[in-house]
Amino acid sequence: MSGPHQGQPLVTAGTPLDEAEAAVVLVHGRGATARSIVGMAEPFHRPGVAYLAPQANRNTWYPNPFTAPVESNEPGRTSGLRAIADAVDEAGIPTERVVLLGFSQGACLASEFVARNPRRYGGLAALSGGLIGETVDPADYEGDLEGTPAFFGCSDVDPHIPEERVHASADVFERLGADVTKRLYPGMGHTINQDESEYVAAMVADLLD
Repeated sequence: MSGPHQGQPLVTAGTPLDEAEAAVVLVHGRGATARSIVGMAEPFHRPGVAYLAPQANRNTWYPNPFTAPVESNEPGRTSGLRAIADAVDEAGIPTERVVLLGFSQGACLASEFVARNPRRYGGLAALSGGLIGETVDPADYEGDLEGTPAFFGCSDVDPHIPEERVHASADVFERLGADVTKRLYPGMGHTINQDESEYVAAMVADLLD
């Protein structure tokens, strides 16, 4: 497949892939970069973990809000999902030891990828994001996530992420057999807080147990 995000750099950090026991695929938000989200991962780095971050063309995965009709965000959405798949493949590590983490637009893309490619993963951390589309139809998602830990963290008043979309996304993941944790933080901005960072750190540490 070719698309706007194919041929873009894949930033790697942490333990070299040929030595890594686990991996985290990091998906940046709108206007950010692969390098910036790799830097965000530094507080929860553990020896033995590789980090891979695909780069969006022009720093944006898709042009419109994630709650817009899907067609309005193509081909960026589909190309972005392919970029995540390529990063998972590049890691060369069994998916049960791979965490997918995204923030904002990246959280939407990461959660969409996991829901549409269900299997056992080391985890999903969707920070300020949810499934993509004008509406969420649970019938669009089929398969078994086999107890994959799935964390949804978001402000209850996020200007970009409606609270009801976080609930709807978590519901889909529960239906797919994920072990879902959902935390809505009162009055928080569009950001990542300490509680979320600590949860992700524990999720990454679990990859090595």
